[in-house]
Amino acid sequence: MNSRDRFLTAANCGKLDRPPVWIMRQAGRYLPEYRKLKESYSFTEMVKSPELATEVTMQPLRRYDLDAAILFSDILVIPEAMGQPYHFRDGGGIGMDYVLETEAQIDALDETGTAEKLIYMGNALKSIRNEIGMDKALLGFGGSPWTLAAYMTEGGSLKNCSRLKHMFYEDRALFEKLMEKISTALIDLFLMQIAHGADALQMFDSAGAWCSACDYEEMSVKWMRRVIAALPADFPVIIYAKGMAHHSSSLIGAGAKCLSVDWTVDLPTFHSALPKGIAVQGNFDPTILDGTAERTVIEATRLLDSMKGRNGHIFNLGHGILPSAKPENVAALVETITKYR
Repeated sequence: MNSRDRFLTAANCGKLDRPPVWIMRQAGRYLPEYRKLKESYSFTEMVKSPELATEVTMQPLRRYDLDAAILFSDILVIPEAMGQPYHFRDGGGIGMDYVLETEAQIDALDETGTAEKLIYMGNALKSIRNEIGMDKALLGFGGSPWTLAAYMTEGGSLKNCSRLKHMFYEDRALFEKLMEKISTALIDLFLMQIAHGADALQMFDSAGAWCSACDYEEMSVKWMRRVIAALPADFPVIIYAKGMAHHSSSLIGAGAKCLSVDWTVDLPTFHSALPKGIAVQGNFDPTILDGTAERTVIEATRLLDSMKGRNGHIFNLGHGILPSAKPENVAALVETITKYR
């Protein structure tokens, strides 16, 4: 069984000798070869160049025996394609070129032709597939409609989603108009990623934790459901909703085949409560990778032991890898998993 088979088997809750492993944000900021490349190119230049995006995507796979490649890109390509570009601020953090505030601005967003506008992502996926063949799984991704709307209305890095929540409560028609546009664009992106070789998709509902529990369905889940319903039946979609594990039934109802959870969740207990056929992903604490290789091995083994004998586990972090992670610790992590039986 090769890595691609292992990943797809785990996503479908089949029996395996060990879980597959990939790492959120595995391509990028913690790797010295990425930092070297970034001396010559900006983040957005690398995202928009299929050749550079392929190079960055492949860097961690050259170092580590990971089971999946994930396209190097950003969730904010969607608002950019709709007419609201993003950039990185000099002092750190993401900024939108303007804050989405008025109905006229929302009306001006163009949700059509997203696949054509973002074809550089499709070309990068084809290039990555040529590099990895059919031996590794290839993942595409995007932000949930709620999370994308949060960035668009906050104007950059998220604080509390107050503008979007105010729109939801005070002008529901305008909220729905915005979410319809984003969902349409996201469907187009996901279908393009599938057509260009993605084996699975991960949807990041990173801003879901700011939703009120009683309104999570209307704020976020219904829009994820709409997007997933437009994809091929039973296509593997992983939903990562940090801080929202207690809404597992809603996330499954949205169409997720796999739920990715953060490190605050006891993974075997969470897994036991899921319906048959739903996989889990996670949930190693990324800060451990800042410490020692010895501690990395101890904690990885503890998580592996806790899930031993269970089908449907994809090993990952509980959040994206930190810039401070030590590459030698990532090597120890991956080696521990790939040798585990």
